[in-house]
Amino acid sequence: MILSPETLAFLTAAAMIAACIDAMAGGGGLISLPALMAAGVPPVAAVATNKLQSSIGTAGACWAYARAGHMDLAAYRWPVIAAFLGSVGGAWLLQRVDPSILAGLMPALLIAIAAYFTFGPRAADFDRKQRVGMGLLGLLIGVIGFYDGFFGPGAGAFYATIFLALGGLSLLRATAQTKAANLASNIAGLLTMVAGGHVLWIAGLCMAAGSIVGGQIGSHLAMRFGGRLIRPLLILMSLALTAKMVIDPKNPIHIYLSG
Repeated sequence: MILSPETLAFLTAAAMIAACIDAMAGGGGLISLPALMAAGVPPVAAVATNKLQSSIGTAGACWAYARAGHMDLAAYRWPVIAAFLGSVGGAWLLQRVDPSILAGLMPALLIAIAAYFTFGPRAADFDRKQRVGMGLLGLLIGVIGFYDGFFGPGAGAFYATIFLALGGLSLLRATAQTKAANLASNIAGLLTMVAGGHVLWIAGLCMAAGSIVGGQIGSHLAMRFGGRLIRPLLILMSLALTAKMVIDPKNPIHIYLSG
């Protein structure tokens, strides 16, 4: 599939904005994935190409968080591995079934996330006691990894909620660990999609350039402003993604309400 220079420029700008938001609160797929589909890219190829640009942008955000000392890959290696393995399964399944089967479930989950950050206990700026063992934490992260490989948008918000509510991490550290899990699931999904021949390389690499810039901007903003910026963005992105899914004419909830 050949895209015009104007379309590539549009996708690059969309990826930069998406990566900036994603580095702070997750949910960047709300921007980048619809942008690819608006450019006429078929759904599976759009997910695959989005994995390419997102992997590169997330890698940059990971580097920024790790360099600043907010990420502990040694302690949280098993959740990261679980995200990778789950994403392989999700991306494999995506190439064989209709991903819209998840569309009806996502709005309810995203509303629950928004409610947690709005009405739940205020996130601390320091780590607290971990509420579940590393095994269960890894299992839950693996489930989100599966979702990320299969569908994608909103995975960052799910990761962050698990690391914050159950992992006992501060909001900034939960965001940093989310980037590590996100990177693992993006790479796993990308490799699986590459094997299936679904990636549009020129579009993906152009978007990756924008994603690198946006990821660096977003991660530095998050480290500078912390929970004051991350918490409202998590709420906003969860509600925005919910609205986007519900107004989609193909979403089962939209069909039900319209009928």
